[in-house]
Amino acid sequence: MSAPMSEHRTFHMIEAVAGPLEGAPRQVRRWSEAFKAQAVADAMEPGASVSAIARRIGVDPSQLFTWRRNARLKAAAVPATAREVPLAAETTSRYPTVDIVIGDAVIRARSDVDEAHLARVIRAVRSA
Repeated sequence: MSAPMSEHRTFHMIEAVAGPLEGAPRQVRRWSEAFKAQAVADAMEPGASVSAIARRIGVDPSQLFTWRRNARLKAAAVPATAREVPLAAETTSRYPTVDIVIGDAVIRARSDVDEAHLARVIRAVRSA
């Protein structure tokens, strides 16, 4: 025979919610290169707030700062391509010329120029 039960019964409800334990590593999220590129482009705009952009797209601001830094490093590592510079057509002359560069000034003199006159021009350019 069992012991008599009291008329007062108490129930305790326990709710279990599945979630990460405190201190457990977070889930790694993967972002597409296109998503990162767009976020970095937005963050590079003049006057843009990286933190505001990060909140808007749902990433941690430090993540967006990292993407932006990596994009800058990647851009700096890419060798610049040489741009094509059009060459002036050479003209043939009876008198060869010489270019004399003094600071930002260029003096182009023919070989038959008067020496005294050229010296005066050079002095004038240097004193300017």
